[in-house]
Amino acid sequence: MASLKELRNRIASVKATQKITKAMQMVAAAKLRKAQLAAEAARPYSARMATVLANISSAMEGRDDAPKLMIGTGKADVHLLLVATAERGLCGGFNSSIARLARTKARELKAAGKEVKILCVGKKGFDALKMEFGPILLDLITFREVRQIGFAQANEVGDRVLQLFEEEAFDVCTLYYSEFQSVISQIPTEQQIIPSMTASNDDEETTGPDVSPDVSYEYEPDEEEILADLLPRNIAVQIFRALLENGASEQGARMSAMDNATRNAGEMIDKLTLSFNRQRQAQITKELIEIISGAEAL
Repeated sequence: MASLKELRNRIASVKATQKITKAMQMVAAAKLRKAQLAAEAARPYSARMATVLANISSAMEGRDDAPKLMIGTGKADVHLLLVATAERGLCGGFNSSIARLARTKARELKAAGKEVKILCVGKKGFDALKMEFGPILLDLITFREVRQIGFAQANEVGDRVLQLFEEEAFDVCTLYYSEFQSVISQIPTEQQIIPSMTASNDDEETTGPDVSPDVSYEYEPDEEEILADLLPRNIAVQIFRALLENGASEQGARMSAMDNATRNAGEMIDKLTLSFNRQRQAQITKELIEIISGAEAL
């Protein structure tokens, strides 16, 4: 049984931890609103870009001069998994859920005889995958020193992916991130970005009359020139949206995790305090018995 001094030290330690978790919860709550607004603002833009590309792609369907970013290399032997996670932990299962989804996909592809390569954006995803997939991890792109993720960072990642595609390092690229739903709900998501899946996207925001194959459009300049500019830009836009969704999901998950940690610390303090009081009372009772027994002996 722990002594009174040990119990007192443990109570003080848990109280100090509780102050830290409470402070982290408040910081996450303050950052969440801004991150949530940024993520929600990016959704319509990425959805409308996907719609435009879907319309143009329908006009290019079946043509031999269609861009490779749209139709792919004609095979699916080498897969690049672009795994976007946070730079820091203490956010519940946010990072592990994304890594788990990517890990499951990598195992399925390898079991099917496909070659898999992984590019990580964020240190926590790299740490989670390096033990099992170390030899196939191409690189780690980290923005730990960046206070506010912007389009410049997404464009940097997009340029790296396009460079690998031009070098014929892969045939299919899939993006992994967590879509923000609420403070207690973040959904791990996979999205194929190369070749473009816009023409068959099932997202409700990108379907409807705008993507109907019966609608005819005229483009100025021509489709090839538009796609040459929009397809690479779309890669950066989809990555930017994923990073913003991750930012909101990270703060929501951290807020929820720190709230649970604060409550658990409070429960532990109550239990330790009860144990301390009982042991202190038992010690006082024992000392009183010893005094009374000594007095009776005289």
